[in-house]
This record gives sequence, C-alpha cells and structure tokens, in this order.
Amino acid sequence: MDRRQFLKLSGTAAAATALAGCGMSDNTANGEVDYMGHHDGPVPTDKMTYRTNPKTGEKVSILGYGWMRLPMRKATEQEMQDGANKDIIDQEEVNRLCKFALDHGVNYFDTSPAYCRGRSEESLGIALEASGYTRDQYFIATKLSNFSPQQYPFEEGKKLFENSLRYLKTDYVDYLLLHSVGGGGMGPLHQRYLDNGLLQWLLEQREAGRIRNLGFSFHGDVAVYDWLLAHHDQYHWDFVQIQANYCDWYAEDKGRSGKYLYDELVKRNIPVIIMEPLLGGRLSKVPDHVVAHLKSRKPENSVASWAFRYIGSKPGVLTVLSGMTYMEHLEDNLRTYSPLEPLDEEEQQWLEGETASLIKSYPTIDCNDCKYCMPCPYGLDIPAIFVHYNKCVNQGNVPESQQAANYQKARRAFLVGYDRSVPRLRQADRCVQCRRCVPHCPQQIDIPRQLAMVDSFVEKLKQNKL
Repeated sequence: MDRRQFLKLSGTAAAATALAGCGMSDNTANGEVDYMGHHDGPVPTDKMTYRTNPKTGEKVSILGYGWMRLPMRKATEQEMQDGANKDIIDQEEVNRLCKFALDHGVNYFDTSPAYCRGRSEESLGIALEASGYTRDQYFIATKLSNFSPQQYPFEEGKKLFENSLRYLKTDYVDYLLLHSVGGGGMGPLHQRYLDNGLLQWLLEQREAGRIRNLGFSFHGDVAVYDWLLAHHDQYHWDFVQIQANYCDWYAEDKGRSGKYLYDELVKRNIPVIIMEPLLGGRLSKVPDHVVAHLKSRKPENSVASWAFRYIGSKPGVLTVLSGMTYMEHLEDNLRTYSPLEPLDEEEQQWLEGETASLIKSYPTIDCNDCKYCMPCPYGLDIPAIFVHYNKCVNQGNVPESQQAANYQKARRAFLVGYDRSVPRLRQADRCVQCRRCVPHCPQQIDIPRQLAMVDSFVEKLKQNKL
C-alpha cells in the first residue's frame, strides 16, 4: 500500500491527525523560532549523554529526534501537477538536520507511517541514507499506525509494517511501537492488535530479528495502560513511550500523570521513552513572568532546557523525543544534553511545584497541537484556533472585561491575529458540536466545549460586549 492509498484509507480523525501534523505551519508557529533564550557558543560534538538499553547493552542518545514536525516548503508547479500538496517536506533541509544531529551524537530517530501526510518514513530513509552513516550507527523507531477500521485486518497491518521497512530502507526496525494505545479504551486495542492476531505476528517478527525491541506508545485510558503492563509476563515489553513533563508530573488523572506512568514502568524494569517533554511547545512558549522566573536561576539557559533537563534527570528514561523543526531547536537541545546536567532534588521540586503552578495559573487550553483531532468533518482548524488562543493568553491579549487597562490593544491583537492565523471558514463558529473529535484527543480535552468558549469570547470582542 503506497502513501496515497494510506491517506485514502486513514479516514478516522486519529490517523489523519498525524498525516496532517507535519512541521510547524504558519498558523501554528507564525514563522517563529522560539525556545526563549538560546545560549550561544559552539555545539559540542563529543559530549552527548547516552543511556544503556538494559536488554541489548546498546548506548542510546538521551536526545531522540522525533520525525513529525519537519520543515516544509512550497511545492513547485511541476510537483503540484505530479500530485504533491502545496506544502511539502523540505528534504534538503531535513537532510541537513539529520546529518547535523548524527554528527553531534544523536542516534535515535522516531517516525511513523502516519506522520507528515504519510511521508515521514520515506523522508527519514532518504536522510539517513544521505548522511553517510552506516545502519549500525543509529536506531530507527517506527510505529504500527493502523488507525482506521480498513487497516484492522491482519493483512493490512502486515502491509503497513512491510512498507515501513521499504520506505526506511532497512531490513529491521530497532524499536517498533503499537501506536497510541489507550484512546477509546480497550475496544480499539482488541480491534487493532489483539483479535486480528497482529500483536502475535509482531512478537514472531521480534523473535525473527526483524523487530529488535517491541513496545507501545500510550495516550488516554489508563485502564488500557494497566492491562498491557499486567500482561508484561506474556508480551515482554522491551520499552514503553509515555508523555511526561514537569507540569503534569503529579496530574490527578493517572493517564496523564507522568509520575504514575513512569513509576509503573520503572518497577518492572521497562525502559522509558519520553514524548511531549515540552507539551507540544507550551513549556517553551511561556508568559514573560514565567520566563523571568526561570531565568532567575540560569539566565544563560533557554526556557526549553529546563523541561529537557527535568525529564532527562529521571534515571529510567532511555531517550527524550523532540520534534525539532529548526536548526535552532536542534542546537539548543544538543547543548542541553551534551552533556546533561541533571537537576538536583530541590530544582525538580521547584519545577514541579512553584513553576508548574505559575504556568497553570494562565488559563490556556491543554492543546499540544498534535492534530489528532483532525481533519474536522466541518472544516475547522481546531489546533490553530487553540494555539492562537493560548498565544494570546500568554501575551496578555485575552482581557477579562472592557475595564482592563489594555482592553483595546488586546482586543485588536486577538481579533486581527485570529483572522490571520485561522481562515474565516475554519474558525470556532463553524463547530456544530458533533463531538467526533473528542475520542481522538490524547489530552482528553472537551474540544466542542472549548471551541464554544473561544467563539463566545470572539463574539463578545467583536460586539464590544465583554
């Protein structure tokens, strides 16, 4: 099955999310490269911190490259005539980023058949081949991303895996994940992997050496997570990928609590892979007050480095994934982990407590811009709406009332920025409350309710009735 067929089959919001979710679009990042406070100086080439895989003894870089938010460029007329989208992966820049990462010690690359409109694996295969490095000098992680019902049958799942090998130009996968289990509860887990025999086949591929390490990535219902770990003696998970960061380390919901998810793996000696250490970038784009708070400790370090140092300081973590769109992102993260300066206990508590409380005091929406809610059947650009709202919250452009000192300035900034960031026909007022997006949100956001909140706020601004 080629990528065009994959896109056609992947009709559910969960799959199409990842297909749409490649790179930082103009709507998402507004062209900004912002880790808030890059420090200057050369990037070390031989100081990377490595963690040892207890099963294989292999040294894995603590910084892993997530191949989801890749740099994009405008397609040429000829490329569009050949069927390309108007925005395509900038393969030349991708190759440069990949080579730079390898040259500076990164050896773990994470992709999926679903990322970047189905082009992520192909892009990574090209970049690794162009790098000049040999297959034994890096590790490839990819996923069995059978999101749509058309892909549930055993043969379709098998095709996805075989195509992954072909696009990645390899005979084996170092780390293979059941992709995003937990969403929708136990039903989808049975449909996607258990009842069709696909998991059993993957176990056989591991035995044959075509999969070196088998695990899963988790979002959603913690009952699914607990069930999979309860069956560890049966499946012998080699690793598990979880979302964890200092803001949600003590979340009340176990499915979002980094501490709960992490501790359950550590007690079973299962290596931990971390995703979303920056909460989709929200922990690098914080209000000025929080920037000052972090800079008071280490003025020379970026805001993002605190989040990476925090989660990298956990000894059970094998690698921390970062979707590095720009060279500035890559360089900053390389400095943070070359070598890692672990946080002491007081610093960890300072982030988990005082710093997390400061960030949570700003009424942002818990959107990570992962795009798992997309495409909306009614055409809304849900992530762009939430990203704009959150940005305005952090910049003080969401006034509580007309009595606010900066009301007129904030009103104009919000409304003008909204129209620039989100086309009129894709704004929150188009939501019909169908709720098809809700089961696919890893953060369990009540998306229709939040869209209604944004729409109500926008209407009050427009009518000067706030």
